[in-house]
Amino acid sequence: MTNSFTAFLPELVLLLGALVLFVITLGHSCGRQARTAALATAAAAILAGIFCLGDQATLFNGAYRVDLFSQVLKLVFASGFGLILLLSGALEDIREDVKPEYYLFLTISVSGLMMLVSSVDVITLVVALEVSAFPLYLLVPMRRERQGHRVQMESAIKYMMFGIAANGIMFFGLSYLFGLTGSTSLPVMMAKLQPLMTSPVAIAGLALTLSGLYYKLAIFPFQFWTPDVYQGAANETAAMIASLPKVGGVAVLVRLVSLATPDNHSLALLLAILAAASMFYGNLIALMQTDFKRLLGFSGIAHAGYALVGFVALSDEGYSAALYYIIGYLLMILACFVVICKVSQDGTNVAIEEFAGLHRRSPLLAVTLAVGVFALAGIPPFVGFMGKLSLLKAALAKGWLALVIIAMINAAIAIYYYLSVVREAWFRDPGDRPAIPLNWPTRALCLLLIGGILALGVFPSPVIDRLQQSVAQAAHPASPAVALAAGQGSSPRADQVPPSP
Repeated sequence: MTNSFTAFLPELVLLLGALVLFVITLGHSCGRQARTAALATAAAAILAGIFCLGDQATLFNGAYRVDLFSQVLKLVFASGFGLILLLSGALEDIREDVKPEYYLFLTISVSGLMMLVSSVDVITLVVALEVSAFPLYLLVPMRRERQGHRVQMESAIKYMMFGIAANGIMFFGLSYLFGLTGSTSLPVMMAKLQPLMTSPVAIAGLALTLSGLYYKLAIFPFQFWTPDVYQGAANETAAMIASLPKVGGVAVLVRLVSLATPDNHSLALLLAILAAASMFYGNLIALMQTDFKRLLGFSGIAHAGYALVGFVALSDEGYSAALYYIIGYLLMILACFVVICKVSQDGTNVAIEEFAGLHRRSPLLAVTLAVGVFALAGIPPFVGFMGKLSLLKAALAKGWLALVIIAMINAAIAIYYYLSVVREAWFRDPGDRPAIPLNWPTRALCLLLIGGILALGVFPSPVIDRLQQSVAQAAHPASPAVALAAGQGSSPRADQVPPSP
């Protein structure tokens, strides 16, 4: 690998944009300028991601690696960042005096996610996790107060406390793994753990380490924060929390789990149990929800369970299917949040019954909602169907028939509450609810999301093949660390600290 400057261009663009936004925050009432700067940063990051898609490089003695896997996901993050900014509009539910800071924290969080997918060392992984997470903790309480209620403060405290606790558990697990292997390099660490995987200490360390990623994905039993944070945060903030961090969580999980051997039954069984528990918990409780954001929160727990089904296969096909599904989920969930932001009156939460007659009030929003909800339900020809099909095929190929049946049962349960949303939007009378005008950026965003959901569902092969190629490169990199793991060389990072006895 060559250390090319252009390989790090997406991160550098976002960091430069964050610096510009920081300067803007020093002024007064600069929300419009901050939004313009954030949109320009997102557009530049997308162009940078396309430009350096094939570049490879390493940094910090191999602790930070840019490869096809990370570059593809950085392009996804940049595109998602742009979609969220278009969705946000004027940020009606964010206090005017903190709007510049809102855009600053949003940009910093996305830059942290970009760094996260290139982190192949414990130290860089921890730093990137914190950079991506802490700005989100600050975005939640920026919502305006309503009639003396400060539900956003309660949500922010829950989000922060659960997040810090999950990170602490993860760091504790990483200390176990470091003690067993004497290395902070993830490829070396996982390679040295292979002969020790039957050890209770190794199993406990790996389970605790994965807890931080389970929190980002809202996997059972780390899901308790999800519905409350979705409900308490502003609609635009909830859209961010529900989308991009989940892509980052799946990406890091691929980095870790892909280093395990295909016959690691203990890890596969752990992932299968968590997947089944997440699917049942999320879908069954979502049946009782009347607030649409809470419904999306509980369904997000179920969708994280679906994504884990791909990891159970412990194969490149399963990992690429999980990435394909979570990228599709990014588009599906943003389609739903576009409708929430436009139906909402002055930024308030939206009950399902408020979608009544949406096909008359705004036909484009009604179509966007139907496409997003049908895709989440796994109905063809949308990306949700192809995503679930890819996950189930990968799991079934490795003999996980029971888990496949559980996933199909949960998909059938989910159809009920998703169709209840469509029923309100398309088969109810609007009553005295007014029409919803849409500006051209919102119309363009709706068409982009509808087109993306359809395109990924109708033409999945190019995307899945590209993802599988990137996963194979991430799982089998030609690096000194892997050479050491195979017994062919030595790594400067592995011999810095002697293994514990």
